[in-house]
Amino acid sequence: QVELEESGGGLVQPGGSLRLSCVTSETIRSFLEISWYRQVPGKERDFVAIVRSYGTTDYADSVKGRFTISRDAAKNTVYLQMNNLKPEDTAIYYCKGTIITNRALEYWGQGTQVTVSS
Repeated sequence: QVELEESGGGLVQPGGSLRLSCVTSETIRSFLEISWYRQVPGKERDFVAIVRSYGTTDYADSVKGRFTISRDAAKNTVYLQMNNLKPEDTAIYYCKGTIITNRALEYWGQGTQVTVSS
């Protein structure tokens, strides 16, 4: 059973920083891609950032220039460095891993709460 576990959320003031971690039960190289999403209660889960197996990354327009996704294969961990946080970044942040076998399989973590407030 493939598992992903997020951590690093918390309460931070506007303009502050947090680093989220997503630890996988499988080697990162098993994943086609790993991405971060976020969700506010009552709204859809939105894409935030993605890192692909060959290393390319993409970001939602709302976080470009402020968030950075990276990975450490030795630790089976993907990070989301979040700088210059804004109140509208408040959400539950989830990581998702995609593995290709004979079809695409998606695995989600349980989420970590990020609250940006003064």
